[in-house]
Amino acid sequence: MVRNLAVFALIPLALGACSRTGEIDANGGGAGVTAVRSACPHVAIPAGTGDMTIFNPATSRESSAIDVNAVMTNVTSTCDDAGQQVVTTVNFDVLARRQSDDGARDVSFPYFVTVVRGGTSVVAKRINRVTVHFEPGQLRAQTSGTATTYVDRSAATLPDEVRKRLTEKRKAGEQAAAMDPLADPSIRGAVLSATFEALVGFQLTEDQLKYNVTR
Repeated sequence: MVRNLAVFALIPLALGACSRTGEIDANGGGAGVTAVRSACPHVAIPAGTGDMTIFNPATSRESSAIDVNAVMTNVTSTCDDAGQQVVTTVNFDVLARRQSDDGARDVSFPYFVTVVRGGTSVVAKRINRVTVHFEPGQLRAQTSGTATTYVDRSAATLPDEVRKRLTEKRKAGEQAAAMDPLADPSIRGAVLSATFEALVGFQLTEDQLKYNVTR
């Protein structure tokens, strides 16, 4: 399952934590590329893992066999990057719907939180559960969940020489002024290596993931 998560968390999110704007000073004063970057990871739900469908019977994929469906939503995060560890707390809601409102029922949904480095490398993963309680006669219910990730601040910090390349001043007319520092593979690689994502989603089986992707 880790392999699948890495595929769905590819490069489109990798630079989300690093935005930049650049302006060449035509008056000759010189300007660099202003790199706005945080050590806090980008938080997201990987594609295909934001909802879970339970069937009865379990082997059926007919709509008439859907027992319970749950959606993960309202993902928010708080990040503390003041210490040696960058600590990110992820909060989310789970909205669930069942087909039958007979009696009270608790349904437990497994979910994961994983830390991805450079867009493809899963460096940590934990699995937990969140339980939704249905009262008798109730078709819809919801609950909240939380997860915490830890990243070494040193790993999420750009080397001085890379930061210098990104912010060095350039003059209009110079060849270097027209070059994006991230076009240099070594610079881009360093930025990716220091870029982390905290991803949360339902822990799905291969069949459940396939159902979400292909339906």
